[in-house]
Amino acid sequence: MESWPSRIRNVAALVLAAAALVPVRSAAQDNGAADPESLPRPEWHLTPSSGIRIDGRMDEAAWKDVEPITDFVQSEPETGAPASERTEVRITYDRNYLYVGAEMFDSDPDGLVLGGLERDSPGILFEEMDAFGLALDTFLDRRSSFIFFVNPAGAVKDGQGTDDGRARDYGWDGVVDVRTTVHDRGWTMEMAIPWRTLRFDPTLPDQRWGMNVMRRIRRKNEVSYWAPLDRRNRIFLMSKAGTVTGMGQLPAARNLSVKPFALASSSRNDALEIDPRSTHADGGVDMKWGITPSLTMDLTWRTDFSQVEVDQEQVNLTRFPVFFPELREFFLENSGTFAFGDMDGGPGGPRLGSSLRDLTLFHSRQIGLRGGNPVPLLGGARLTGRVGDFELGILDVQSKSYDGLPAENFSVVRVRRSVFRNSDVGFIVTNRTPTGVTDGAGNLAAGVDANLRVFGGLFVNTYLAGTRTGEERDRAARLSVGWRDRLWNTAAAVRRVSENFDPGIGFVRRRAIRESYATVGIHPRPGIPHVLEVNPYVETTYTTDLGGRLESRESQAGFGVSFDDRSSLGFTYSRRFERLDVPFPVRPGTSIPVGDYRFGEGSASYRSSQGHALSFNAGVSGGGYFDGSRFTLTGGIRWQPDRHLVLDLDANHNAVTAQGDSFSADLYAARVQYAVSTTLNFSGFVQYNAATEEVVTNLRADLIHAPLSDLFVLYTERRSTTSIGVMERYFTVKVTRLMIF
Repeated sequence: MESWPSRIRNVAALVLAAAALVPVRSAAQDNGAADPESLPRPEWHLTPSSGIRIDGRMDEAAWKDVEPITDFVQSEPETGAPASERTEVRITYDRNYLYVGAEMFDSDPDGLVLGGLERDSPGILFEEMDAFGLALDTFLDRRSSFIFFVNPAGAVKDGQGTDDGRARDYGWDGVVDVRTTVHDRGWTMEMAIPWRTLRFDPTLPDQRWGMNVMRRIRRKNEVSYWAPLDRRNRIFLMSKAGTVTGMGQLPAARNLSVKPFALASSSRNDALEIDPRSTHADGGVDMKWGITPSLTMDLTWRTDFSQVEVDQEQVNLTRFPVFFPELREFFLENSGTFAFGDMDGGPGGPRLGSSLRDLTLFHSRQIGLRGGNPVPLLGGARLTGRVGDFELGILDVQSKSYDGLPAENFSVVRVRRSVFRNSDVGFIVTNRTPTGVTDGAGNLAAGVDANLRVFGGLFVNTYLAGTRTGEERDRAARLSVGWRDRLWNTAAAVRRVSENFDPGIGFVRRRAIRESYATVGIHPRPGIPHVLEVNPYVETTYTTDLGGRLESRESQAGFGVSFDDRSSLGFTYSRRFERLDVPFPVRPGTSIPVGDYRFGEGSASYRSSQGHALSFNAGVSGGGYFDGSRFTLTGGIRWQPDRHLVLDLDANHNAVTAQGDSFSADLYAARVQYAVSTTLNFSGFVQYNAATEEVVTNLRADLIHAPLSDLFVLYTERRSTTSIGVMERYFTVKVTRLMIF
């Protein structure tokens, strides 16, 4: 049998051969530009002004006295070249607001991709529209940021960046006033950010902030920055940002906000034998208090999550548990602070072959949910922010007793210290303890980690963690080293997860293993019309039990193509070995027996540009599946005729043969969104799971009646297509009101 090091050498040789065959065209060859990140970081001095009205027009006299930022440099597609269209950004301030005005001139205003009106669109969709972006490093630590994006329709997407953008938190929402206007010269944006929305040190006599500004021209696939960035990096890379000065000493805000809520709901559950119908009324409050300029305390009492969508149905044909992402707003905010585990390389980082979906010490879905059912929470507190070179996160949440199970307390402490320029070391401790039960066994988990970026493109990530549940104690560890530059993407990693490693507020996909991973890939820009980048790569994963006996092996070769309109094409082929020591059920009545299995699978996929009114994606894969076969077809269509309406249709078909049994596992989903304005929108999400014969429907109306204050009307239903009929049905009305002091 070929040894694992031999396989690595062979697959690396394949990529090296591919690199030699691909004609590489660098940005410097195209336009004579140097590496944009080697250029001096720009600086800008602000002057105060007054009399500005936010209406999306910039016709006040005060704007004319503000000198504009005009020198933008492309990140894509011609890295280092001047922006193809003129942009003028004016920034000024008074005692209450930071004002940002931008004129995005465009030689073809009819070609603008306006986007939708909904706030906080998903990242992949927001990248498919024209946009203006602003990142502010208010403590000049070159690691953290407040991020604001605006599209020509006037929709806002905002968030916070930490760890030099490696973690982004788009659950954060700031009070900001934005207006836009589309005209025959392009489009105009005006933004007013209250000082109380941001965090900074008001004791400083002269503020110095990190800043970067971005413009995206979607039809040209062009992204340009004030502080130039390479094509693999993004606006939240604050270590490469510019600097803004001139604001003097800013007013200190009390940084106190209170957000009460009230709700009423009616439910029906025909699965219950007694009282299938019920009504419910409740209320609670969330409070946010800026204890210091860089530390924020969040308090919640009688927390409710009724505005959340239902989970997206998934097909699981593996022998491991499925990871469901967090959707609840309370836990999404500042989530990056608590990240610990098998993190990927992040934007601009190398491919590392794993993610938090494989192992994480803190997964907030363990709080407030059991078996997908909501558990009532009494309340909680969260402290996040920075103290000098330390990033701090403390969380404590108390649940109520539920369905005969005791109440529980969940607590997390996360500390990271900045080292070098954009690296960190830290630790985390989590605790899950039943309350009111004397003999209940709690769970304790702790870990230390280091995330280092040195010599520009070298990434080193490692952790060591341990857990204790009653008398059971065990550990997990990982070390990964990767290199990513403008051409190469290569990495190697090893990790070990013991049999009884069990983080009570975390997630582990696979235990009792030793795993090795390696990959080699390149990202050249060939001189081929309409091709932006190609990405040939190979990777291999070798997994044994703790005694060194092979359990799984997968070797994969892939080839991706990115086109200049942001469409993409991908091909993969993999060979797998799986050893089963216990039977593996694939569906009721059918199991894969104990044994050794070798099989291969190939796939092809295409995603069109979503910058068009009509876009689609399609994929096909097929090959072996243990002792049988699997054939998969996936597809989706997205239609956005204007800024108001978006319709998505998705389908996933799996035809499986195993142990002589042939069956299909299909999922179908339809989502429609209609935004009347930036303050009123409606959405509907319907899913059909053919395997469980269930239809899940989620309908929501949201009226933003004041800044960050909502009136939700929600309807959720789970219905069986068999004779059972309605299994669950909920109708909820909820109102929130943000009050800032």
